[in-house]
Amino acid sequence: MQSVYRWQTIPRAVRQWKRCPTRMGFEPTRAEHNGLAVHRLNHSATSSCAKSRRLWCSSSSVPNLGLKMVDSQYYLPNEIGVAALDCTEAFRLLSPQEKMYAHYLSRAAWYGGLAVLLQTSPESANIFVLLQKIFRKQTPEQLEQVATSTGLSSEEYQVHYLFWKCLSHTNAHVTKRRSKSFIFSDILGIFGVCSCRLHFRAFQDEPTEMEALWDSCSCLLYSLEDRQKQLGLGKKGITTYFSGNCSLEDAELAQKFLDSKKLSAYNTRLFKRDKEGKACYEVRLASAVQKGQNYLVITNKFIFTFEGKEFTLKRGDYAPLMEKVSHYLQQAQAYAANENQRKMLEEYSRSFTFGSVDAHKEGSRYWIKDKGPIVESYIGFIESYRDPFGSRGEFEGFVAVVNKAMSERFAKLVSSAEVLLPELPWPREFEKDTFLKPDFTSLDVLTFAGSGIPAGINIPNYDDIRQSEGFKNVSLGNVLAVAYATQKEKLTFLEEEDKDLFIKWKGPSFEVQVGLHELLGHGSGKLFVQDDAGKFNFDQSKVTNPETGELVSSWYKGSETWDSKFSTIASSYEECRAECVGLYLCLNKEVLSIFGHEGQDAEDVVYVNWLSMVRAGLLGLEFYTPESKSWRQAHMQARFVILRVLLEAGEGLVGLEEVTGEDGKADARITLDRSKIHTVGKSAIHRFLCKLQVLKATADVEGGRALYDCYSTVDDSGAHNFIRLRETVLLRKDARKMFVQANTRVSGDGVELVEYEGSAAGLIRSFTERFQDDAEQLEADLLKLCKRDAPCFC
Repeated sequence: MQSVYRWQTIPRAVRQWKRCPTRMGFEPTRAEHNGLAVHRLNHSATSSCAKSRRLWCSSSSVPNLGLKMVDSQYYLPNEIGVAALDCTEAFRLLSPQEKMYAHYLSRAAWYGGLAVLLQTSPESANIFVLLQKIFRKQTPEQLEQVATSTGLSSEEYQVHYLFWKCLSHTNAHVTKRRSKSFIFSDILGIFGVCSCRLHFRAFQDEPTEMEALWDSCSCLLYSLEDRQKQLGLGKKGITTYFSGNCSLEDAELAQKFLDSKKLSAYNTRLFKRDKEGKACYEVRLASAVQKGQNYLVITNKFIFTFEGKEFTLKRGDYAPLMEKVSHYLQQAQAYAANENQRKMLEEYSRSFTFGSVDAHKEGSRYWIKDKGPIVESYIGFIESYRDPFGSRGEFEGFVAVVNKAMSERFAKLVSSAEVLLPELPWPREFEKDTFLKPDFTSLDVLTFAGSGIPAGINIPNYDDIRQSEGFKNVSLGNVLAVAYATQKEKLTFLEEEDKDLFIKWKGPSFEVQVGLHELLGHGSGKLFVQDDAGKFNFDQSKVTNPETGELVSSWYKGSETWDSKFSTIASSYEECRAECVGLYLCLNKEVLSIFGHEGQDAEDVVYVNWLSMVRAGLLGLEFYTPESKSWRQAHMQARFVILRVLLEAGEGLVGLEEVTGEDGKADARITLDRSKIHTVGKSAIHRFLCKLQVLKATADVEGGRALYDCYSTVDDSGAHNFIRLRETVLLRKDARKMFVQANTRVSGDGVELVEYEGSAAGLIRSFTERFQDDAEQLEADLLKLCKRDAPCFC
């Protein structure tokens, strides 16, 4: 039993390490001083493949205590807010039929959301199963008793407990260094390096299985190898959208192949292998069915030759999960409120059964037609933010209930859209021929399964549908209420006189920004297209480019889309365009009046909205990686670009200076001259926004990349040292909140809402109870899928 107490050497090693400066020469960060961000082990000398890993990671061996200094984005503070996402009243007001409909849609979303584990990193599914097995056997309180009985102090328990809590965060999509671009990277919990875990009931009941599970993920979890700390292709990072040997060139070739077959990349992954000295590619489609041709828009074969390379199409990716999704969608059909909902669910089910994006698009068409539902939902492979190439969608599913009072404001905004669109700074020819009025509702989220919960959504993302058939906008009211509550003492980089105003108007101003961003940002702008029949959707003999004064000379052809053309910058570029629309149109008094803001209050809303954007641009530096010169989060990159544009405008509009804080450490201050927002600021956004739309509309990839990459550059030259400012941002950062979501369960003839407290224990309990009906089979399926592909990512 002596090995149980090996952990006692760890705190001492950590204390010694804590006295050392960081690699950048700074004093320890606030997170470091908290002591609640224990540094991870340095395994950079070990191989990333399993055989070599076992040498260092076996539970029977003493861990390597060589501690590697990394910047503070890899530290986790202990003060992380956990809040319950309240949907009680909205759910209570539903009819029994609506509750049953919401229940089955939620089940489909939760099971499908587990696909994100397999879309993220090689170890994510293993970690999820490990945690589920541990917490199913014992509660966090019981685990604390076990830990302290072996000699751990309460503070040390909090360190490792925080580790588990964070890995359980946001729909259990782990690990944090790669699984969720919006949050911190993973840390070393004391459980990870000690044998205290051997006292857990899960390890005692199944010692061989649990140790094998631990060994399968522990080293990757703690790895400090540069490639394993972020998403990316080739040497730039790890992504399970692609096998580890795929490069950007492979991704580009695969996209051309898919375009040639009129197939979307949204529900695919790409695996490259060697066959007799030649590179061959396997394109996997997410589906429950692994064989057969139904609903797959290709010829009657699976193997193709394209540009001298062999491509194989294969169904059945995430098959057990897709089978569950399809099953629960079919269950929900019996409780649909109308024919549009029934048809929508039927098409979605076909999509997940047979791997057809076309079926999902057809379901999306019915979804658009389903106006003003009480229970709103959307599900599928949707956002491409985390595909390093920008074409593959991450699984996401939400179920929410309409907030009628807030929705009335958004309805007024929709009614004013046709008056507001001409205010945007591009010629009429660059706007859609007809504005198709969408649903725009405020929703209280019941279920949101995915890698994170946004504040608002504009979907579907299919360009051809958005351009000619329409879309929907939703604002997630209960998410906004929790996520953007701000404490004055945690407000960084603002002047003292701005802080009270910021706290007062942050929520209302963000509500305005979200509305404009989703409806008139993502909902505006035309793409110039020449279809397969040679027909143009614009007059190429008359339409001129306002930037050059010459006739438009480029456009989208055939099956080309915005994502496929602009690929790696598409998501962030479009978010930047939408954010600029929000800034630009919030200056309109009619818009402010719609949201109930008049006079001085309206001016304060405008000021805080612009100030929030400037501050967000600075905070966005946390999500830039200097080693690879890459951005890890689309929205944050977009906001940094806007900061650069406003700084470039000059004339004292925006000020950004490095200062020394009251604690004697590096700090920064941003200022915004409110008297110049309507003049200098508006003019700067006018020019930049017009450029963004013209380049997007004309499919000018070269020009678009040149513009966006220029403003995205983070360096130490020029008027501002953004590399040094990034270190300051990391020094002063505050952790994002975690959401605890309710579960639903059938009880008799009805459905009840199962709620949890807004705490770490509540968060963990919500996960352990979410899949309890078939937990062991589900976990076995996840481990099997993970094990099958593990060699592809070495």
